Amino acid sequence: MWTQHALPLIHQWTWPSWGQPDVNPSWGFEALLWPFWDRGGLVGLSVWRWITTLAAFGFAWAAARQMGARGLVPAFVIAVCALTYRQRSDVRPETLSVVLLAVMMWLLESRRAGGPDRSMALVPIAWAWANTHLSYYIGLLLIALYAADDLLARRPGARRLALIFAGALAISFVNPFGWRALAQPFQYALFWSHEPVFQNIPELGPPDWLFNLRNGLPLLIAGWPALVIWRFRHRRIDPVEWALMLAFTAQSLMAQRFVGFYTVVAMPFLSRDLSEALAAIRRDPPRLPLAARATAVAIACFAVGTFEWQRWGYPPGIALVDGAYPMRACEFMAAHEVRGRGMNQFGMSSWQIYRFWPDRWRLPFMDIHQSGTRADRDLYQFAQVDDRGWKTIDERHHFDYALLIRVQYPADRLLDALDADTAFALVFKDDAAALYVRRAGSLAAVAERFAYRRVPAGNRALGELGRRVARDSSLRGPVKAELDREITESPWHGQAKSLEANLALLIADWSQARVLLDSVQAIDDHRPRLFLRFGLIDLVNGRPREALRQFAKEQQRNGHSAEAELAEGRAWAALGNRGRARAAYRRALKLDAGFQEAADSLAALDRQGGS
Repeated sequence: MWTQHALPLIHQWTWPSWGQPDVNPSWGFEALLWPFWDRGGLVGLSVWRWITTLAAFGFAWAAARQMGARGLVPAFVIAVCALTYRQRSDVRPETLSVVLLAVMMWLLESRRAGGPDRSMALVPIAWAWANTHLSYYIGLLLIALYAADDLLARRPGARRLALIFAGALAISFVNPFGWRALAQPFQYALFWSHEPVFQNIPELGPPDWLFNLRNGLPLLIAGWPALVIWRFRHRRIDPVEWALMLAFTAQSLMAQRFVGFYTVVAMPFLSRDLSEALAAIRRDPPRLPLAARATAVAIACFAVGTFEWQRWGYPPGIALVDGAYPMRACEFMAAHEVRGRGMNQFGMSSWQIYRFWPDRWRLPFMDIHQSGTRADRDLYQFAQVDDRGWKTIDERHHFDYALLIRVQYPADRLLDALDADTAFALVFKDDAAALYVRRAGSLAAVAERFAYRRVPAGNRALGELGRRVARDSSLRGPVKAELDREITESPWHGQAKSLEANLALLIADWSQARVLLDSVQAIDDHRPRLFLRFGLIDLVNGRPREALRQFAKEQQRNGHSAEAELAEGRAWAALGNRGRARAAYRRALKLDAGFQEAADSLAALDRQGGS
């Protein structure tokens, strides 16, 4: 929009859908956001997050005041709600939508409390929402609920909100894409949500309760109904609160993408309800000085965030996680004229578009909006989870190259399928991406010159390579040479360093393995088995207590595994604590009943006796 000085009405972001009519309900958000990025870069994007978050909770606080919440209780409630909200505060259209939602709530609650009636402002807000995000219907729902409450309570001017609702609905159609933009949330609910590709997107599924355990979401989900029931028992019934609580709680439980909306809607009601409950519990509270009360609330606000802020993997700062984007892979594509009909996972698409647009034949197959036909979306998802899927989708499109995410999840089969396909050659890889090109055709010379002949990219082939290297020492030199090449081609080479550390461990070169693992940690301390290997080195060097600390880190970050439990048992055995060693071996066997090393270690302890 900013470079073409026009609103794109045709699709320009993926090569299969290029030139087809486009529907983009978030165009207004994108137009507003671009100057923040263009002029401020990463800091500009963070400024957007700060402004929108402060605005959303600022207007929510104002709505709480209109409801009657007083004192410092709203500050504590904001701290809890914002802690939960932050998982949805990435730079996305809903960061603007929650501001519009909070403004609407403030206007409606001001009116309901008998203050100035500024409800006509709801109409342009509804128009702005319809032009910035497909969640526009939430604003219409909000107006409708307050209008129904007015009618049920027979307040003066009750029909005014009903007319404003009609106006807000009508003006929502005034957008560049008309009814097609407004239809998208209903199309998703009725049709798209049943497609496999959408069912496998985490944010479209229920919340991950283990992830949300520290941030207060369970407290909000349980606390809001509890306070509503308390008010009901004290004959304080707010129909709007009941309707919003039921609607937004249900949405959030079905799809975590609604958690941000939930926290902003809940905040004013929670503030009012908690204020009332505390006042009822202590009818004549001692009047502490304001400074003392403010200090106590500040400490409470800080305390609720302590556990969430300790979550590993989220260091403070403003930075791009470079190793998460296919930067060097795209530079390889640019340097060696890799173009044509490409395959990608949609998580790779944004950087590819950013780097190559508007060069159609370097754009992705699928973008983050899952653009394309239903058949392509189904085949795309089939290729992720089934070895036959890659062959099927390649027969349909005859791809020239594939740019794939290097981090491979348990159900992901695509890297394994490309490793096994002799028609393609792996020509570039780092921690972010793996690039394959077809051996025949326009990229044959690239395939011949840059193909990796020993080290694959997928977990399945890497596991087999590890077993072969353990049996055949003659492979170790060629494998190390290819790992060295990967290290020199990209600064994000934690995987290659990790595999070189395994080679050092294989020949019991503990000092070199330690140096390599230190390099891995500096690049990516999320690497699986990183701390387990640190612990094993400490164990063989006679430092079992340090080894136990490393094993604890491994289990904290990657969960319990039979291998980690076996290593822990050996550390306890080295310290002479047979009871804890025996318990660790048993946990290993519980995780993997066929783990022979754990069974042998347990049997050896049992023969020794004692505790």
